[in-house]
Amino acid sequence: MPDTDLVIFDCDGVLIDSEAISARMLVAEMTQRGISIDLDYVARHFLGRSYPVVLSTIRKDFNVDLPESFEPDYRRRLLETFETELTIMPDILDVLLELDRPFCLATSSSAPRVKRSLEIVGLDALFADRITTASEVAHGKPAPDLFLRAAQKMSVPADRTLVIEDSANGVAAARAAGMRVWQFFGGTHLRNLADTTAIAGGADREFASFAEFFTLAPELRKRPSTP
Repeated sequence: MPDTDLVIFDCDGVLIDSEAISARMLVAEMTQRGISIDLDYVARHFLGRSYPVVLSTIRKDFNVDLPESFEPDYRRRLLETFETELTIMPDILDVLLELDRPFCLATSSSAPRVKRSLEIVGLDALFADRITTASEVAHGKPAPDLFLRAAQKMSVPADRTLVIEDSANGVAAARAAGMRVWQFFGGTHLRNLADTTAIAGGADREFASFAEFFTLAPELRKRPSTP
């Protein structure tokens, strides 16, 4: 593969197995308001989007009046659920520890949510000051702004950057930024979908397990130290 000087990881559905929890809670909240959506609908329309965009879409498409308190209440309940249910994505820690390139995180989630999420799964120290959120840019995914901002902060050109994403919106954002992108299908939210082709984003490569990562790109792995 072309030279890579930076790997940008999405957070939800890539580093942490959070999207299934978020989708389940959103479906339940909408059901209580007489709106019928399922997990496939959430995956097709909302993966990779910020929560304000998700709520704006719901208000528009279903003509529902959600109170201003809905978003902060939902965020609070979601984080409470994360405390007991959130898990790290299998094998991702091994990848991060063995990666022989700088890496960072770029996410549509809010700064407080990503901070606490990383603390829960024990990844906070690895990403400490290498986090970019949608609050830092004018336009979220599928616009390229988020990934361009993350690469700029790491002082790496876009064309030497690899993005790891789970959503079609994220793949589109990385492509628009002029970056290579791999789409990860190993999260619980995608394994349980009836049809994953609906959210395929035309990535350079697709994979379903981080155990495969260095098989796909052995040049990105640290070389064993010599005596």
